[in-house]
Amino acid sequence: MANFRIEQDKKFDGIYWAFDPSGKRFLATKNLVRGFRVSDERVISVGGEEYRFWEPSRSKLSAAIVKGIRNLPIKPGSSVLYLGAANGITSSFVSDIIGKKGVLYGVEISASAMEDFIFVCQKRENMLPILADARSPENYSNMVDGKVDVVFEDVADQEQAKVMIRNAKAALKKGGYGMLAVKARCIDSAADPRKIFAQVEKELSEDFEIEENLDISQFEKDHEFLLLKYKG
Repeated sequence: MANFRIEQDKKFDGIYWAFDPSGKRFLATKNLVRGFRVSDERVISVGGEEYRFWEPSRSKLSAAIVKGIRNLPIKPGSSVLYLGAANGITSSFVSDIIGKKGVLYGVEISASAMEDFIFVCQKRENMLPILADARSPENYSNMVDGKVDVVFEDVADQEQAKVMIRNAKAALKKGGYGMLAVKARCIDSAADPRKIFAQVEKELSEDFEIEENLDISQFEKDHEFLLLKYKG
């Protein structure tokens, strides 16, 4: 194995960069559960710690970080409501970042995906599974302890903006953050993605300040990533 050098990101706690001998860098997190891989992610050991490589082609949040997001509200100790947890891959990296003092509530509608997600949660004590429809937060908001710092949404739905708004009103602190991976083709498969992005941003603007919008189509075709500050 190549000798990697690890550096903590200069802005974001819990984010690391692994450099190979040629100087190529890879986004990484420190593995919260040593010896456990969630998928087939690459894991290296440096200085007695394990680091997991976080591929931007497999995670919209990783893509947003690689593309230069200026603010990352997910940090050590954060509480996160994660909508669209799927099999738990990206949410496991969030688990690494928030650490043992943080908590992630993972909402997933698919029972088959939830089986995989529950297995990950059993290994990671800061992750809690919720089998539910993210469009109806009234059915699970009582499972969330207080208001969360961040609502993260990666849901394939025509009404992505409404899903974010409903969940923010149900569970997000005033001044908290929404993070949304906008999937243009799920909203309208025929329309120009730029028009879809503008439409979603307009719909969100009454309840959120749009702090950042990043084009992540290099990694996820026809996707935009939004950082939103909740007005409450």
